[in-house]
Amino acid sequence: MRRFLLTLLLAAPTLHAAGLDADRQLATSLLAISQSRMPEALTAVDQLTRQHPNFRLAHLVKGDLLLARAQPLLTLGNTGGARNADIDQLRDEARQRVRALTDSLPSDKVPAYLLNLDEGYRHALVVDASRSRLYVYANRAGLPIRVADFYVTIGKAGAGKQKEGDNRTPIGIYTISSFKPPRELTDFYGSGAFTLSYPNEWDTRQGRNGHGIWIHGSPSNTYSRAPRASEGCVVLANDDLTRLGQYVQTGKTPVIIAEQIEWVAYEALDARRNDLAAAVDQWRQDWESRDTERLLGHYSKSFRTESQNLQAFGASKQKVNAAKSWIKIGLNNLSLMLYPERPDFALVSFVQDYQSNNLSDRTPKRQFWSRENGRWKIIHETSL
Repeated sequence: MRRFLLTLLLAAPTLHAAGLDADRQLATSLLAISQSRMPEALTAVDQLTRQHPNFRLAHLVKGDLLLARAQPLLTLGNTGGARNADIDQLRDEARQRVRALTDSLPSDKVPAYLLNLDEGYRHALVVDASRSRLYVYANRAGLPIRVADFYVTIGKAGAGKQKEGDNRTPIGIYTISSFKPPRELTDFYGSGAFTLSYPNEWDTRQGRNGHGIWIHGSPSNTYSRAPRASEGCVVLANDDLTRLGQYVQTGKTPVIIAEQIEWVAYEALDARRNDLAAAVDQWRQDWESRDTERLLGHYSKSFRTESQNLQAFGASKQKVNAAKSWIKIGLNNLSLMLYPERPDFALVSFVQDYQSNNLSDRTPKRQFWSRENGRWKIIHETSL
């Protein structure tokens, strides 16, 4: 067991259990075991089981410590070599929880996706399926600053949802649509559920289906679930879900789910932001020019709106522009986010302020942009 724990803990710092979160309390106990400080380990895990009596992993560690008084321990969940699926899942949970402390994230890097957040977004959530972790980023003048993170469970079959019932968590960019309180749900969802906007427009266009993808709590008899145990939802411990709630604006907060987060330096984030922002602004200027050919150069051949392909969209723009003597376009509340797993694909959202000689209009829009032959182009657009 000592070798197993040393592999888990590596260079973990010495931590004091009192008043710390479950991850750190658990790590305190495991670290003490790895250093043969059994009484200290038992004290730490005792405090954790008193605080969370339904925390199965903590009880497993406590059981090992009690067994260690009679015999040497070979691994976490000492079962004498017999395979046990439940014990294997608890070992996976231990690895992921301790990994969050020992395999620390670089302080000078951020997720590659958060290029620019409109000031109306106070926070963004980023899920790393490979690490069973949800990170909370505060929006500081458009720049992401990490302020919290939580252990999470994802789908039994991993990430990359394609269809109803595949037990996968979707990869993409979504919005927290609403909150369902416990009184509207069964105990399975614990302290409530934040609903996600899956499937989004791009999912639907790709033929992905399914519904009911939520960020929710855990049953009252279970503190937390294994890293891969849900039917596609992102699941937290109930106290963590409550803490997460302070960062959420229903109807606004973006949620980015990745198989494995790409981390980049702030300088790289700036470069990517400037690149995409320049393409968006050039599109705006070419629209103002009333030169329909220049405008359509910003659209992919596979472009779609809710009801039009590129040909129909182009004919409509040609007709509208011919009736204008001037056009002014303002893009307010602009947000730019790269899509996970696709560095040349982005979600752009804004409030469009359209002014012309015979029409004034404000329309919230979402556009998906794709880089084609080195140039950013609009591939899908939705007016909200």
